[in-house]
Amino acid sequence: MIKKIRDAYNAKFSEETYQSFINDIDMLFNFKVKFKIAETPVFIPKDLKQKLVEACHDIMAIINKPNFKELTDGAFFDANTIVPNEDEHSKFIQLDFGICKDDKGELTPKLIELQGFPSLYFFQELIGGKYREHFGDAIPSEFSQHLNGMTTNDYINLLQQEIVGDTNPKQVILLEIEPEQQTTAIDFYATAAKLGIKVLCITDLKKRGKTLFYLDNNGDEVEVLKIYNRIIFDELHQRTDLKTEFSFQDDIDAEWIGHPNWFYRISKYTMPLLKGDYVPKSYYLDQLESIPEDLENYVLKPLYSFAGAGVEIHVTKNMIDKITNKANYLLQEKVAYAPVIETMDEPAKCEIRMMLLHNSKTNKTEIVSNLMRLSKGEMVGVKYNKDKTWVGGSTGFFEG
Repeated sequence: MIKKIRDAYNAKFSEETYQSFINDIDMLFNFKVKFKIAETPVFIPKDLKQKLVEACHDIMAIINKPNFKELTDGAFFDANTIVPNEDEHSKFIQLDFGICKDDKGELTPKLIELQGFPSLYFFQELIGGKYREHFGDAIPSEFSQHLNGMTTNDYINLLQQEIVGDTNPKQVILLEIEPEQQTTAIDFYATAAKLGIKVLCITDLKKRGKTLFYLDNNGDEVEVLKIYNRIIFDELHQRTDLKTEFSFQDDIDAEWIGHPNWFYRISKYTMPLLKGDYVPKSYYLDQLESIPEDLENYVLKPLYSFAGAGVEIHVTKNMIDKITNKANYLLQEKVAYAPVIETMDEPAKCEIRMMLLHNSKTNKTEIVSNLMRLSKGEMVGVKYNKDKTWVGGSTGFFEG
C-alpha cells in the first residue's frame, strides 16, 4: 500500500528467506504452525492508519454507552449460555476491517465483524519480530505494529498486567478444548512462554464446591484464581463428547480474564447497532420489513458460528425464504475488498484485525496490536486460497 516500500520488499524477497522464516517459527516450540503464514507483512500508510483509529473510536463510542448491555441482552441465543459474575468491560475486543477503496479511489476500512474475545496477542508480537529478523531493512525501523509509541516491552508488560497481574502465574490458566489440537495452538505456547501460565484443557479442570483446580506435574493440586478463556462457545456446544467437572454456568471463586458473556454481546449481533462511514448496513433477518432488491450486494451470516462457517456470499430470495430460524441470521451489505498488495503474481486483498485491550489502570480500552489476513479468493479463508502464494496470516506495520 506504500509503493516505494512494497517495491523494495518485493525486490529483496526470496523463497529461501521465507522458508528460513517459517522454519524458525516452527522450531521455537517444536510445533509446526497449522495455518498459512503470508510471505509479507503489510505496510499501512498514515491516512489509512488514521481512518482505522477513527473507525475504532466510532465503534467503541457505541460499546461504551451506558445502555449497551440492555441493547445486547438479546445476543444470548439461550439463557443457559449466560455466565455468572459478568464485569463492566470486555477485556478484549477484536474489530475486523476489510481494506477497500472509496468513491475517490482512496483506501478506507469497512467493518466485517467484531468480537469481545481474545485473539493471537502473543503470536502477533512474535511474528512481527520474526519478519524484522529475517527480512531486515526491507521493513523500515520507524514503522510499528503498535500505535502511540508503544514498544514491544510496553505491550508485553500491559498484557502481563491485565492477564496475570499480582497473581502467582501457576494459578492463572489459559483454558481451551484440546489446546494442542487447535489451529491457534502456536499462540498458546507463545503466551505460556511469556507469562508462565498453564495451558489447560477444560477436561483437566477440576471442581470442588466453588473452587477450581488442576493437578500439576507432581500430582499436586493447584487452585485456579484466574481464567484466560480461549474456548469458542460454538465449538464447546458441538463437543458433546467432552467429560467435564466444570460448566461455564457455575458460580466459581475464580476471575474471568475476558468474561465469557462478552463473546455474545460484542459479536455479529452488534453489527445492526453500529452506524457510520466505516460500517456496512446490517439487519437482523427476522426484523427486515422487506428483502432488498439488490441481494447480490449482501451476504447472509449466521449469528452463532465461527471461522466463517455458514456464511453465504451469493444470496437469493429463495435462500432467505427457506430459513426457518430467521432470528439467528444477519443480512449484511457486502464489503468490496480492494486488491492493494502487490505480489509476485496477482495482487492480494487484505483484512486487518484491530486488537483492543481494556486497561484496568486507566479504565480505557485501547488499540494495542493488529492481525492481517491476505487473500486472493472470494473470501478470506483457507478454502478460498488453496494453492495460492502471498496469502494467509500476517501483521501490519503502521507508518509513523
